[in-house]
Amino acid sequence: MKDPRIEKMAKQVIEYSVHLQPGEKVLIDIWDEAYDFAEALMDAAQRVGAYPYINLQSLTLNRHMIMRATEESMEAWYRYENYRMEDMDAYIVVRKNNNIKTYEGIPSEQMKLYNRYYGKLHYGTRITNTKWCVLRYPNDSFAQAAGMSTEKLEDFFFDTCCLNYRRMNELAAPLNDLMMRTDQIRIKAPGTDISFSIKDCCKPPACGIFNIPCGETGMPIIPESANGIISYNLPSFFQNTLFENIRLTLKDGIITEAISNHTERMNQILDTDKNSRRIGEFAMGFNPYITKPIQDTLFDEKMAMTMHFTPGNDSIYNPSAIHWDIVTSHAKEMGGGEIYADGVLIRKDGLFVLDELKQLNPEEMKKELEA
Repeated sequence: MKDPRIEKMAKQVIEYSVHLQPGEKVLIDIWDEAYDFAEALMDAAQRVGAYPYINLQSLTLNRHMIMRATEESMEAWYRYENYRMEDMDAYIVVRKNNNIKTYEGIPSEQMKLYNRYYGKLHYGTRITNTKWCVLRYPNDSFAQAAGMSTEKLEDFFFDTCCLNYRRMNELAAPLNDLMMRTDQIRIKAPGTDISFSIKDCCKPPACGIFNIPCGETGMPIIPESANGIISYNLPSFFQNTLFENIRLTLKDGIITEAISNHTERMNQILDTDKNSRRIGEFAMGFNPYITKPIQDTLFDEKMAMTMHFTPGNDSIYNPSAIHWDIVTSHAKEMGGGEIYADGVLIRKDGLFVLDELKQLNPEEMKKELEA
């Protein structure tokens, strides 16, 4: 796919998302022959005087590795990958999935083994010790899963990814400031009444820094503070399974009950390690160009009028090998919902109600970004 928008996106990733400097080293993971993205990212990195290193990967070959993996082989794989990663200043991954069902049929114990070591690498080194950014690739498989033609998917992809993220960061700053001052969050929606603490957890806005597309304000929570029930009204595609009708019950920060259309598989995932039944992130999505789920979490979690409440990893408060962003919509037509910060209503039916936050609502944000 030769598309001039790739070069624009690559420039933004190199110069803004990972803000590469002369002499810095960046590992670029390229999955399933996303060579045009690789070329554009290499060129952009070299133009700023950085040193790009390309790592070519294949989902099909990775499947073979997982199927035959042992504890010893995965530990050796981890040591090699981690040694290389520790020598890098930045990490970029472009995931072009030719078949989102490639991992179908892998025994759960093999996936659990792989995820444990992958989690140590990704959450323990890549996103902890480097500047990083995660990207997708608009291909036929992606379009089919999203229910779009490939041409329409490509336009949607670049419309949502090639935004003025510097301006979005400015627009998100008041929400981050509010979250930095907040202790207790309470969420009420159909099938949901949950509360937890984010005291001193929120950081400055980072729209467009860690993954593309972006459009969220997210933060870890105090893990043991979460109590209540949360129901999710959007599907979640995770570890090769499409989960629907998800409901979690939490007591003192632990997920004590998890049900969905695949309850057994869901609980296997939540038993990956000792922290995977705790919550690693709470976030509110506000990308005005993402208006419906497309079975890709990187996009769905940024959807306007949504929030996600994520079992698994936060590297500071709750290190884990999984990070499962499960998204729910608070749009009025989806049943609505309310988010309170220290008892004050800040968002109702997916729209921010405080004057200092209204620029994050879809129509207002579109005007700001397009201006």
